[in-house]
Order: sequence, then structure tokens, then C-alpha cells
Amino acid sequence: RNALHHAMRHSLVGRNVAALADAPPVPAREVTPLILGAARRVLQAVGDDRLQALFTVALACGLRQSETLDLRWSDVNVDAGTLRVQRSLQRVKGSFTFFPPKTARSRRTIAMPAPVAAALRQHMKRQLEERMLMGAAWDGNAWEALVFTDEVGRPLTSFHVSRRFRKLFQSAGLPAMRYHDLRHGAASLMTAQGVPARVAMEVLGHAQISTTMNIYAHVAPEFQKEASEKVAAALWPGA
Repeated sequence: RNALHHAMRHSLVGRNVAALADAPPVPAREVTPLILGAARRVLQAVGDDRLQALFTVALACGLRQSETLDLRWSDVNVDAGTLRVQRSLQRVKGSFTFFPPKTARSRRTIAMPAPVAAALRQHMKRQLEERMLMGAAWDGNAWEALVFTDEVGRPLTSFHVSRRFRKLFQSAGLPAMRYHDLRHGAASLMTAQGVPARVAMEVLGHAQISTTMNIYAHVAPEFQKEASEKVAAALWPGA
């Protein structure tokens, strides 16, 4: 289509016929709601893992995987209970590259629940122990003190993290989940707790409220029974 548009601009063809064609429909992404009981099982499954804090941050704060892998300790304030999302880390042609946030709204500061801050404190302690053990072989200084690294301080790949997550679930005998389901899980939990979509949009870093509402629309049926029971209790107390 772009080539035909270029040719039309230079009078090589009379019109761009590709512009008349309808684009094929793009199937909507399937969103798997993560109810509270399942979310607790996720935390149990990752509880003893070296990257427990990473999976906890993803589930509780809804960060994209690339955002989580790029977190630096300078972005985290465990005392104030906040973390800043400023960049994302991706591996391109075998090399790690830092990219700006996906959208302007992706650059954000998130309030962390106290258990998430505690998990990060424990992770910091473990990383310091690994750093002392490795000594001069520690490679973390070259990566601006990333929060989540391998045992020698190097960035983690998305493949490594996703594979580790799947193995944890297999070991725990739980149904298979994708790493990205943690981000959707954060939206599910916010829906269940009555968090307004506008607030969820800010936490998740969506560029458009429609993206948030699409997830909410998929998740909402899981909680309709609970909602109807609350309405009934309000209208007919004691019934």
C-alpha cells in the first residue's frame, strides 16, 4: 500500500487501488480474568522463587514485562511505597536496548501496596548478597543498577522470565498462564475491588480509556453475580 501511494504521488499510477481494500479484521485479544483466589495461588506458586518480587510487582502493579525488566533501584522508593516507570528494556538483534515508554501515559509513578515494597526489600537484600559473592565479576554497574537481573547482574530476557514463570506453574500443578496474564490480572483485581476505570488507566499506563474499558468489559461478567447480590442487599435488606 505504501509503495502504491508513493507511485501515485509521482504520477506513476492513476490511483492507489490498495487504499480501496478493506483491511482484514484483527481478532480481539483474549483476556482471561484472574479472580482473587487464582491471584493468591499465583503468589503462592512464586513465593520461594528468586524472582518472586518481579512476579509480585507485575501482578500487583500491572507493569508491562519490558517495563518491569527496566526498573532501576533509583526508580524504586520502598520507604514511600512508590515506583516510577520511565523506560522499557528490550533485546534487539541480540543486544539489550533501552526504549522510551510505549506512550506518554506509560511514563508514570505508581503507588505500591506494602507487601510489594516488602518483597522488593527482600529482593534487594538477596541481590546485595549475590553481588558480594560475585565480587569483581558482578556486571550490574554496566546496567545502571537494574532491580531485576541474573545472578551476575546482567539484564534478564523476556524469554527467560516467561519460561521461568511457566515452570513455576507446572511445578505447582496449576493451569498454564502467560506472563502477560499478570498484567490483565492486575486489571481484573482492580475491577473486583471497584477501582474506577480512569484510575486503572493511569496505573496500567494505557494511552486510551477504551483500552482499559475493553479489559473491564471482559472481566466484568466474572463479578456480575457479586454485584447483583450487593444491589439486592441494598434494596431488600435482611431478605
